[in-house]
Amino acid sequence: MGSLLLRWFVNALALMLVAWVYPGVTVDTIFAAMVAALVLGLVNTLVRPVLVILTFPVTLLTLGLFLFVINALLFWLVAEMVQGFRVGGFFDALVGSLLYSLITLVVNWVTRPSPQRD
Repeated sequence: MGSLLLRWFVNALALMLVAWVYPGVTVDTIFAAMVAALVLGLVNTLVRPVLVILTFPVTLLTLGLFLFVINALLFWLVAEMVQGFRVGGFFDALVGSLLYSLITLVVNWVTRPSPQRD
């Protein structure tokens, strides 16, 4: 449970970092970042798999590049749902979602537990 809360907080900080680095994404407060990270996690867990399955033919035709569009649309959707988290438009959502994904990927890679050796 503690690991889940830590990951949630780290994702909120990653969202704040995206807003700090890229001017197309704004986050007003750490509370807004926490809510946005929670909603983004829920949307990615519940909605994204359905969209990936429904858009599989388009994704196949574009050799997987349509997944970037899905990520951007979900990022933009969360920005529309959460007060205090704003995205300028689709291109800003695309860049913001890419930056957010890269930051969380690096943070999760750095903080992953090391394998136990016998």
